[in-house]
This record gives sequence, structure tokens and C-alpha cells, in this order.
Amino acid sequence: PITPGELLCLGSSLAFSGLFYYMYRKKAKVVARIQEAPKLQVDDNLPALVSAAEGNCLPYVALEGIVLPAQAALTSHYHEGLQGVIQKLLLKEHRLIWNSLARSW
Repeated sequence: PITPGELLCLGSSLAFSGLFYYMYRKKAKVVARIQEAPKLQVDDNLPALVSAAEGNCLPYVALEGIVLPAQAALTSHYHEGLQGVIQKLLLKEHRLIWNSLARSW
């Protein structure tokens, strides 16, 4: 005899398994798209490729080339000879609205 508690546990377990499998398949498709991304070189032809693309945007593209630091390259304290640079990011908020219910912007 199966109790209602056991049925509840079985049903919730199946529901969570289905949810996690759905999320896994969704992320696996994104990873496959990233792995199949075309590799482009950073050269003089890159601006022409971007402007020719739809919406002036190239989704999932791997850029290969030499990056020059603006000032000095960062060196690793843990791995000798390893250097890196920091990418500058620009964040632009389009609209800021006060939510009185949540008391936040």
C-alpha cells in the first residue's frame, strides 16, 4: 500500500526532475551554439563584417587577436609569465522608475 505522503514525494520528485532536465537541455543548446561560433580575427575587416550583419551585431562570435593594454598589463602573482588585461564595460540604464510597493528603483 502506498501512502499519500509517498505519492506526494514521488510526484514532486518527478516534477523537479523534469524541471531540471528542461533547464539542462536549454543550457546545452546555448553551449552548443557557443562552441559552433565562428572564429574571427581582429583586423581591419572586422568593422565591415559587423556593419554588414543584421542589427550591426554578431551573436556568439569568438574573436582572436592580440589585445594591447591601455596602460600596463596585469601580471599574475601565482603563475609566472601569465598576463592579462581588464575589459572596460559601459552600463547604460535606459529608465529608472521608483517602485513604491517594493521601495526600490
